[in-house]
Amino acid sequence: MKGPLKICISAIELLGLLGASACTKHVDAAEEAPPSPDIVLAADPTLFAVDHPEQFPVTGAVARTGVSELVVTGSVMPDVARNVPVVPLVSGRVIAIHARLGDTVKKGQILLTLRSDDVSGGYSDYRKAVADEVLSRAQLERSKDLYEHGAVALNDLQVAQDAEDKAKVDLETTAEHLRLLGNDPEKPAHFVEVAAPIAG
Repeated sequence: MKGPLKICISAIELLGLLGASACTKHVDAAEEAPPSPDIVLAADPTLFAVDHPEQFPVTGAVARTGVSELVVTGSVMPDVARNVPVVPLVSGRVIAIHARLGDTVKKGQILLTLRSDDVSGGYSDYRKAVADEVLSRAQLERSKDLYEHGAVALNDLQVAQDAEDKAKVDLETTAEHLRLLGNDPEKPAHFVEVAAPIAG
């Protein structure tokens, strides 16, 4: 029993030694080292050639004084304390603008011109008041003449006087209304000119 067992162990050891010797390979350290780096020296930037050098003129560098600039985002808001609203007294269509945003204007300078139905209506009322006053004045003069000759009573004369007084009031009111709108009752014009209230 001891003899065959010893031979078996020797055979196994022999196979192990043979396998180890077969797998072992001699390695050269120089072959396993990384390749040497390929170093390329930088070329002189002043020595290079370009196609069509006449397209690239050479100019000398000069020193210039630069102004510092700060670029920011923001919004421009008007100063409400310095704003003066310009509100026309009439409504209508703007037919001419005589000043633009940002212009400096003087007090009384015309800013824009309006064509207004309010002015047209005011002139219509004024002409009617003129006609009514003329008629009332004529009736009053006739009533005075008839009263002096005893043809009418005092009451008729007083009625004619009252009508004349009311006609005068209507005439003065319509004339003042036109003046308030910026128009002369004696010079009809259907346009309203809006002027600057202050200089600025």
